[in-house]
Amino acid sequence: MLIEIKNILLPLTGADDLDSVMSVALDFAHRFNAHLSAVVVGSDPTEVATLAGEGISAGMVTEMIDAAATEAHRRAIKIRHSFDTFVHQNGIRRVEASKIGMTLGEGVSASLEVLDGTEHDALTWRSRLADMTLVPNLISATDPRASETLHAILFDSGRPLVIAPPIVPKTVGRRIAIAWNGTSEASLALRCILPWAHTAEAVQVLTCQEYQRRGPTGDDVVRYLRMHGISATTQACDPINKDVGAGLLKGAENFGADMLSMGAYSHSRLRQMILGGVTRHILENMKLTVLMSR
Repeated sequence: MLIEIKNILLPLTGADDLDSVMSVALDFAHRFNAHLSAVVVGSDPTEVATLAGEGISAGMVTEMIDAAATEAHRRAIKIRHSFDTFVHQNGIRRVEASKIGMTLGEGVSASLEVLDGTEHDALTWRSRLADMTLVPNLISATDPRASETLHAILFDSGRPLVIAPPIVPKTVGRRIAIAWNGTSEASLALRCILPWAHTAEAVQVLTCQEYQRRGPTGDDVVRYLRMHGISATTQACDPINKDVGAGLLKGAENFGADMLSMGAYSHSRLRQMILGGVTRHILENMKLTVLMSR
């Protein structure tokens, strides 16, 4: 039985970069008749308080905490206004966060919850009961905690993470590219992309000799998709200047893909931060919607 997408977690990390992520959210909500669980997380005063041990006076720390709280409040108000406008303009039914699931089957709905900065962990907990989490692109993110949020959900949710492109896409999930290297991470991403692949007009499995690890091949993936009633082709990609991530993005571009799925951090995140890697390159250079799983 195909997993249905019914609860989409939507962490909003800035008011200036919402157009693309909200466009993708609207597409997914209507596609799956789903609920959008939007969450805003404020700043954490304890992050500023740690500066007290670095030669900054208690009075200065207090002022910094107050300034951070004021800025977080201002940002939350701006995001709430943007979200309310989005809901109203698109005719989406608004429900209270505490009543999510009580009106299942009554069409697309949305809720907005504002969390204190100290509740950042609670955002990850919520993602474990979401069918997917949709976040803004790091390229255009205005919140310095955007990367922390993205990676926390990617590593700790056990659910797929979808990243919106830096600009509003014309289409999402019409032509899907699947980056495949035979790993368990890629396997989970393959399973998670099925709801989109079932309605796509074309699906292509991208492989690269330098990217492949021990495990099933791209042809095996095509046969797996066929068992799910999905027709797909394979395409080998070459690294660009020895960069596999660049090669995969070029392969997706050549296919005309508007959505890419891939396993994330088959190598450790630390190794990729220091030496670079496929996941890091995708996050820093993607121009299409990307589904990642870990």
